[in-house]
Amino acid sequence: MEEINKFFNDKNQVRSDADIDRSQASEYLEAVKAFSRLTYQSLYVIDYQTRAFDYVSENPLFLCGKSSEEVKELGYAFYFQNVKPEDVELLIKINEAGFEFYENIPVHERKLYSISYDFSLINSKKNKVLVNHKLTPMFLTEEGQIWKALCIVSLSNNTSSGNVVVSREGSEAFWKYDVEANRWEKEEKIKLSQREYEILSLYASGLTINEISDKIFISADTVKFHRKKLFDKIGVNNIAEALAFAKTNKLL
Repeated sequence: MEEINKFFNDKNQVRSDADIDRSQASEYLEAVKAFSRLTYQSLYVIDYQTRAFDYVSENPLFLCGKSSEEVKELGYAFYFQNVKPEDVELLIKINEAGFEFYENIPVHERKLYSISYDFSLINSKKNKVLVNHKLTPMFLTEEGQIWKALCIVSLSNNTSSGNVVVSREGSEAFWKYDVEANRWEKEEKIKLSQREYEILSLYASGLTINEISDKIFISADTVKFHRKKLFDKIGVNNIAEALAFAKTNKLL
């Protein structure tokens, strides 16, 4: 229990007698379940008052060979069983830094923010799988603490753990967390040209250079020209890195 409590920060301590408008959560799980039926991603819901999982979808990536009910029952103990130890420590550090960041956000804006980061799960075959984890508040207490949060887990396009980013809905700014320096750095989203966005989107759909050129009525060489400009703009070397960058920084 002491290890599990490391995931819960005093800055977001939701007491048993916390002032919560419980009507806001009426029937919400039905919407989450419907969403899980439409996506390949794994979903789960954290209740910060009970320090447990309210719901875990049956999408297999996050389950590591367990059933959704088994993961739900384990709650945060799941991480100590299925995340490599160094990444557990990373998650605890991200959790602390995230809540420190969150404390400085005006209460009425807190639902607009989400955090994204990567870590390795150990699957049922004892292989390590790098996943991307996103979390956003669903319901708050009257004092602005997170009561329930929605988490989405998918395969990461990056090559290592970390890559911590906080973003705000409707904002061109985002914040990256420097794990070594223990500080947040504000950056502005890179703006793609319409053609760069178009080509990147088509790559994300799985099209080849020739298929893209046919689709948007330009030559393959012109596709390569815009691709090179895109790589230079965002500082990557290939399309896989470009797609990973686009996903992390919400360019698509």
